[in-house]
Amino acid sequence: MKLTLRELTTFALLGSLMYVSKIALEWAPNIHLLGVFTIAFTIVYRKKALYPIYTYVLLNGLLTGFSTWWYPYLYLWLILWAAVMLLPKNMPAKIAPLVYMLVCSAHGFLYGTLYAPFQAIVFGLNLEGMLSWIIAGLPFDVVHGVSNFFCGILIMPIVHILRVAEKGVSGENS
Repeated sequence: MKLTLRELTTFALLGSLMYVSKIALEWAPNIHLLGVFTIAFTIVYRKKALYPIYTYVLLNGLLTGFSTWWYPYLYLWLILWAAVMLLPKNMPAKIAPLVYMLVCSAHGFLYGTLYAPFQAIVFGLNLEGMLSWIIAGLPFDVVHGVSNFFCGILIMPIVHILRVAEKGVSGENS
């Protein structure tokens, strides 16, 4: 996928926005807009959404360290992106917001479970150890899933803003 200079700049800014939003909400554990942005970018940019998503992942590693907690980010956001890519592009407008909110919420509820296999490998956990790790994290996953659902209200407004911005830019080039 070849990028134009405009796309490169846009995706760098969107990835940076993801990172800044995470930092701004760090006072509230497991409450953030990362799933919202991942879904919105995927709806608008499809395959190219991987650029801002992995810009965020790279920034996170560069600015906070490439420690063992960071490596699952290489696949955790890819799973959410893939789930959105599998949804129909033109869902009815009445159900799309709820579907996207539910997908965002499901990612939050499953986050610890999706993270667990990597933890098991790195820390040498057997199946029981991995399941214990998942169970211990359930309260955090509940907060994550519930907050992702309510934050998901912002998905369609962000999609609308991005589409308007894209039309404005393409109109300038005509």
